[in-house]
Amino acid sequence: MKKRAVVLLSGGLDSSTVAGIASLEHGFQVSALSFRYGQRHTIELERAKKIAAHFSLEYNVVDVNIAQWGGSSLTDTNMTVPTDGNDAGIPSTYVPGRNTVFIAVALSFAEAIGAEAIYLGINAVDYSGYPDCRPEYLAAFQTLANLSSKAGLEGNGAKLVAPLIHMTKVDIVKKALELGVPIDVTWSCYQGGLEPCGVCDSCRIRDKALIEAGRLDLASSYAQLGGNLNESPSS
Repeated sequence: MKKRAVVLLSGGLDSSTVAGIASLEHGFQVSALSFRYGQRHTIELERAKKIAAHFSLEYNVVDVNIAQWGGSSLTDTNMTVPTDGNDAGIPSTYVPGRNTVFIAVALSFAEAIGAEAIYLGINAVDYSGYPDCRPEYLAAFQTLANLSSKAGLEGNGAKLVAPLIHMTKVDIVKKALELGVPIDVTWSCYQGGLEPCGVCDSCRIRDKALIEAGRLDLASSYAQLGGNLNESPSS
């Protein structure tokens, strides 16, 4: 019987790459877990389902409405998603407690199904300054996980695995290509439209990495230019 793992799958480039690592490289039977948390970009859930199908993963969606109290431009439509790259300090796209809530739910799920690992797409290099994407955060949560569950007390607690945490976005793109991740299916844009905006922080970081990796054809800014290689994409 294959060992089991849970992958937090948002439908974005990073989490989709992690899904490939867990299932293809590390040989886990993966249960993908997505969240409908009141985000404006719910299209990511459609993409996550397609990614799960691509890798033949069990797919689960949990409703946890942390948007109801606002505090983030990703959940509060009265706030504007920054597009100039100059959002001082921790950007307004940070969602208070999001990763903490998501990992806590994943720990419950993992213990219930006997999964030995929880794979996360967090990254400490191109992470926009989010406090819950740092190695020290992950280490602290692992300590909590070991202390807070029956499985943890018995020495069988799920291990939090973040294979991309020290990778650059360019390296993540290269890994995604190596694993056959359908990058064109993934969704990283913070806006709630049907097409990537190409100018929010997430789109700009993603596009820059794709272009540096030699895949301009997959960049949203390239699509906005109508595929004209003679024009400069947004930075």
